[in-house]
Amino acid sequence: MPIARITGQGLIAIAFSVALLWGSVLGERALMRRALAERTQVMRMVQSPHPRLRPEPVCDPTPSPSHSLRLTAG
Repeated sequence: MPIARITGQGLIAIAFSVALLWGSVLGERALMRRALAERTQVMRMVQSPHPRLRPEPVCDPTPSPSHSLRLTAG
């Protein structure tokens, strides 16, 4: 004589919960794999920078008119 029975709704709820759990586990593994790939790519870029990633000066330094040199004879 059974004490409790699982209804069809209960089985569906259990199946949905299990599917949600496995989806979360697999999603987390995919995110971790992608994060590892991105980290590896960044570390490779840091070790061997491309020419376009080197810092470039914003502008060439030019003397301002107030700091110009004046030669005087005297």
